[in-house]
Amino acid sequence: MRYIPLTPEDRKTMLSSIGAASVESLFSHIRDEIRFKGKFSIPTAMSEQEVMRFASELAAQNSPAASAPCFLGAGAYNHFVPSAVDQLIMRSEFYTSYTPYQPEISQGNLQAIYEYQSYVCSLFNMEVANASMYDGASALAEAVLMACRITGKNEVVISDLVHPRWRKTVATYVLNRGTNIIQTEDHPTGKTDPERLLKAITQNTSAVVVQSPNFFGNVEDWDAVGKVCREKGVLFIACTAEAMSLGLLRPAGDFGADIVVGEGQSLGLGLNFGGPYLGMFATREKHLRQTPGRICGRTTDKDGKKGFVLTMSTREQHIRREKATSNICSNQALCALTTTIYLTLMGKGGFSQTAKNCHYAALALKQKISSVGNGARNSFDLPFFNEFLADLPVSADELNKRLAKKGAVGGYDVSRDYPKMENKILLAATELTTPAEIDLMVKTLGEGK
Repeated sequence: MRYIPLTPEDRKTMLSSIGAASVESLFSHIRDEIRFKGKFSIPTAMSEQEVMRFASELAAQNSPAASAPCFLGAGAYNHFVPSAVDQLIMRSEFYTSYTPYQPEISQGNLQAIYEYQSYVCSLFNMEVANASMYDGASALAEAVLMACRITGKNEVVISDLVHPRWRKTVATYVLNRGTNIIQTEDHPTGKTDPERLLKAITQNTSAVVVQSPNFFGNVEDWDAVGKVCREKGVLFIACTAEAMSLGLLRPAGDFGADIVVGEGQSLGLGLNFGGPYLGMFATREKHLRQTPGRICGRTTDKDGKKGFVLTMSTREQHIRREKATSNICSNQALCALTTTIYLTLMGKGGFSQTAKNCHYAALALKQKISSVGNGARNSFDLPFFNEFLADLPVSADELNKRLAKKGAVGGYDVSRDYPKMENKILLAATELTTPAEIDLMVKTLGEGK
């Protein structure tokens, strides 16, 4: 197929039809200070051979997490992915499948989604789950919108220990909807204070949002949060950025959560240089019709044989736009299938043991850091999973530069999101973290100021 660009006459006709003076005017709502005004550094035309060489040289500059010791978490974690996962998802019937617009002829795809939903319900101990979303951040934003639809109220209380990027995504989603976001200041203590939540809730509050393990890796008291929500008659939205923790910690459904969301990247997806990832979303059955996205169900056909159907499809491509509960128009079914295969291969025992191994590695790292003796120490003495905050004798940037020289990826500088928390670093360990890598971190940390 030839690419035929628009002619100047075509552009003029289109602009006239929509009442715009110029193409430039279409972007006038974007703030001037963040608009790119230079020229893009795009090479001139190349032959296929030259393009391949150029792309290979660019790719060689990447440093995959598997090629180096990695202590970076903060929402994306370096876990082992069995070879069978990638081998199976690359089968053509899965790799090329998209949204089942004709569900009756997509039985394999529908069954895969149904199995994924079943896993999510089991992991979260919830009653219904949808057929996945873009990522954890967008899943949380959709949960906030859903809570406002259910309650008819436009205020949400969010602990500031919820992942900063997730909170920014929520703020973007509700920017022009009149929704008020109230953030509690919990980061100085490393744990959400139920009393602070209680005081922040007003008559206009629709829901409370708490993440566990929180952004600093500490395990929250979801039982106390659930009691606050029930006392005040607001919805409880629980979120999890590190899905591997579900192999060790009790799920939010045990504590009365109304909506649970999570990032599924840890469950077989790998880091993939930032995506695509997987947004997990589950809720109570009574809120089914307010759930965004699609839900697959199991039934029987006229001959009594088991079959799968697209039970709910409440996005704008399937129903009238004003009736849609979400405008997400893509499908993360391949990522959902990846997680389904991963959990099936691991089994309940393997998943639980992997989660324990993550915790053991992080515990070993945390204990060794506390014995360095040059000002390095653990910031909090709280229950945690596989990530924790540490105080440093130098800046996080300086430590990470030292580690980079030794071929290792350091932790996350939390002062990027919490400016008053200088010389602190968020460190993560997984089942892939070896004793030798832990010793490398401790040795580098002990090199002094």
